[in-house]
Amino acid sequence: MSNSYLTDRLTPENTGILLVDHQTGLLLGVQDHDQNEVRRNAQALARTAKVFNLPVVATTSAPQGPNGPLLPELVAELPEGAPIIHRSGEVDAFDDPRFDEAVRAMNRPNLVIAGVITDVCLMFASLSALGRGYNVHAVFDASGTTNKLARETSLLRLQNAGATLNSTVGVVSELLRDWKTPGGPGTADIFSSLAMPFYGAVMASHASASGNGNA
Repeated sequence: MSNSYLTDRLTPENTGILLVDHQTGLLLGVQDHDQNEVRRNAQALARTAKVFNLPVVATTSAPQGPNGPLLPELVAELPEGAPIIHRSGEVDAFDDPRFDEAVRAMNRPNLVIAGVITDVCLMFASLSALGRGYNVHAVFDASGTTNKLARETSLLRLQNAGATLNSTVGVVSELLRDWKTPGGPGTADIFSSLAMPFYGAVMASHASASGNGNA
C-alpha cells in the first residue's frame, strides 16, 4: 500500500496557495474562533509564499460592497506581483475564469486553500479544485465562519470529498521539512510573529541558553 504523505507531501516545488475572500466585512462574521487568529494565519500563509517562493493567488467577492476590501495587512504580505482577482458576484471563486486561469498558471498539483467564510468561500473553492484534479489542503485556522456547527459540517464535507484538513503551522512545517534549510529563519519569523506568538519566547530562551542572540 502506498503512503500518500510520502508521495504527495507539500514541497516548495509542488505547492501553491489560494487565499479566498479574507475581506474586512466578511471577517466580522467569523464567530467559530478568534478573528485575530484568522487574520494572523492568513498573513502567515502569504508570508510563507515569500519564504518558500510559492505562487499565491488571492481573490475577493464584491469588494466595493458590504464584504469590504481585502485585509490591508494581508495585501502587505503578498509577494510582489501576486494576482488579486476581484470577482463581481461568483460565489465559487473558480467560476470566475480569471481565477481559474490564474490557478492553472501556477502549475502546482498541491493547493493550500484558506477562505472566509469556511462553509462557502473555502468550501466551494476546495470542491472545485478537487474536481479539477488538484490535491487540496484546507487550512481551517486561516478560515472562519459564523458558528461552530457550520465549521464542523464543513470539516466533514471536505474530508469526505477528499481534502486534507490542515493548519497553518502544519503547512509551514511540512514545507520546511528541515530547520537547516534556507527557509529556517523565515519559518521562525512566521511562527514567532504570526502563527505561534509564544514561539518568540522559545527562541529567546534558546538564545539565552546557548549564550548568543540567535535562535
